[in-house]
Amino acid sequence: MKNGFVRQALLTTKAATVRALSKVLELSQTFIVQTYRQKESGDTIFIEYIGVEGSLRLALPTVVSEVITRQREALTTKSRSKASKACALDRKARGIEPGFKKGRWERTQ
Repeated sequence: MKNGFVRQALLTTKAATVRALSKVLELSQTFIVQTYRQKESGDTIFIEYIGVEGSLRLALPTVVSEVITRQREALTTKSRSKASKACALDRKARGIEPGFKKGRWERTQ
């Protein structure tokens, strides 16, 4: 299955191996992650997990990779919004007037 899939893929990433130490279980876990992109269907992510229990291979279909991407982008948007609001409050506390409230002449100088 995977070999036929690889031949159809237009773009692939290099397989990335990540070793994670679980603080709760105090165990080492290894993950191998690789993404394949097909023109018609989108991104498919292959994850191989290796731990004390054994190994497990997962193929995350396009719909799942799209959900992961949307959730990550949503978190990035929320994080930037919070940082911007905190920065604006800090500037307000220091008495710095926002650029959009200044007149045209003040902005050019």
